This record gives sequence, C-alpha cells and structure tokens, in this order.
Amino acid sequence: MAKPLIEEYPVFFKTYMELIPENGDLLDQLENSLELFEQLLYEVEESKQEFRYGPGKWTIKEVVQHIIDVERIFVYRALRFSRNDQTVLRGFDENNYVSQYGINRRDYVDLLDEFCLLRRATILMFKDFDEEILERRGQVDGASLSVRALGYICSGHILHHLKVIKERYL
Repeated sequence: MAKPLIEEYPVFFKTYMELIPENGDLLDQLENSLELFEQLLYEVEESKQEFRYGPGKWTIKEVVQHIIDVERIFVYRALRFSRNDQTVLRGFDENNYVSQYGINRRDYVDLLDEFCLLRRATILMFKDFDEEILERRGQVDGASLSVRALGYICSGHILHHLKVIKERYL
C-alpha cells in the first residue's frame, strides 16, 4: 500500500503525513505506531499521568483519550467511505470532546488498553481493504479524504502526540 498523495487529504493533515516514511506500508505504520505507543506510555510514572506542561494544556491521560476519540472518528470515516457512503460528514471540536468528559478520573492502564484494542481493530479493518477500497473518497466539511489517507493519518496522529509527550511531558 503506497503512501497517499497530497490530493488525498486536506493540507491540515500534512504534519501527520510528514512523520510517516515515504516507503511506509500502511499496515506496518499502524503496527509500528502502536508499538511506539505501548513502549512509551505504559512506562509513564503515575506522578506524570495528570501533569500539565502549561495552563490549559491537556494531561497525558487527556492526550490518550483524545487519541482514542480521534482514532474512533477517523476509522468511522474510513468505514463510511470504504462502503461508498457519499454523505458529507462533519468535523468535530477536539477540545470540546476533552473538556466534556472527566478523563482524569479514569484508570490510566484502562485508557492505554482501550487504545491498544481499538488500534488492533483498526489494523484488522485496513488489512481487509484492497487497493480499490483504499482509493475511495469521501467528504468531511467539504474536504476530500481517501480511505488510504485516513489510515495513514491515524498513524501520523499517534506519532505526533508521542513526540509532544516526549518533548513536553517526560
């Protein structure tokens, strides 16, 4: 599976795509980003799990919940587009999602386990997609996205947040 072309996703997602190697196979990238997630986040000390590096910034628990929420939304979009559903989908406010849920009361390991199970399901879904399905597109807030791009965006999104966690939280 080839990395998507810039025409397959809105420019907003370029930051995530740049974190993926040019020859990075989609399934390998989904697996690799999961492994990096597990290696880094299962080792976080309890004292760091609710740390904020600045006013109004998310805790690591909130970042993990955000990663879960985004994975669910992107995979839902990929599912709809893979089935040739041409309904124009709406975006979402990631900050509102985090603020509307008492994430810091959740058990940290449960959060991590939830993401790992979700990512395994994502991998199985994308594993079943052939090239024709991966090339299918849909619309989110007027922007075109391919199924393939959504898979790569899932990986790049994780890599982006892991980088931020390393730089600002640990």
